[in-house]
Amino acid sequence: MSRDLTLLWHQIRYEQLTFWRNPQSAFFTFAFPVLIITVFGMLFGGIGSSDYFFGLTALQYYVGTIAATSVLGACYSQLAIVLATRRQNGLLKRVRATPLPSGTYFLGLLAHCVLVSVVDVVLILGVGRVFGVPLPGPSHWPALAVTLVLGAAAFCALGVGVASLIRNAEAAPAVVQFVLFPLVFVSGTYMPIHADVINRVADFLPVRPFNQALLAALGGDGGFGWAGLGVLAAWGVAGALVAVRRFHWDPRPE
Repeated sequence: MSRDLTLLWHQIRYEQLTFWRNPQSAFFTFAFPVLIITVFGMLFGGIGSSDYFFGLTALQYYVGTIAATSVLGACYSQLAIVLATRRQNGLLKRVRATPLPSGTYFLGLLAHCVLVSVVDVVLILGVGRVFGVPLPGPSHWPALAVTLVLGAAAFCALGVGVASLIRNAEAAPAVVQFVLFPLVFVSGTYMPIHADVINRVADFLPVRPFNQALLAALGGDGGFGWAGLGVLAAWGVAGALVAVRRFHWDPRPE
């Protein structure tokens, strides 16, 4: 057990060092959601609670949805692209040849993505506080922690699943955005959706349930969005099954 934990710690440390030693990538990972919530704060900071934002103020709504988007970026988009790139340049093949267990490798990636997501969410909450959105109190922390970890795990699994279907690193950004871009918009991330048909469909997709679960964790008494968490867990299992069946460590022939 101690050996497994030591290997896991070294893998997390490796992923963190790799991430922070690419300052341009690290900067924009955090800068983009902070910039978005800052712009929204200046645009919507004076709008009070309304039915249009489901009983929340505009900025309370956007703090939740932009926080969800930052987790998507760290755990789905970047992970899928990184894995496709590492597979093509032969790094995954070399990792496979080491004594590091496959499960420890992916747990290290998950822990790294959770850490990056936490930093992103803290920054977004901080910017929201500047514009008058209250910080979550102690009663919110359990639901917020469970939602973030489950969401990160689900989107990491989906990222690995999508990476297993990508044939080469050059195609990875296009494939990732092709899947993510429409999901973000139909899930009400940048604009609340009040069309019942669209919302009913989006409720069975992974992004809207994550948005709703985060909004529930951040708002009111910090309750658990169990329905959204259940959908997230189901998508995480589906992504993991695809990854187990289709993931390749060796570069694919062109």
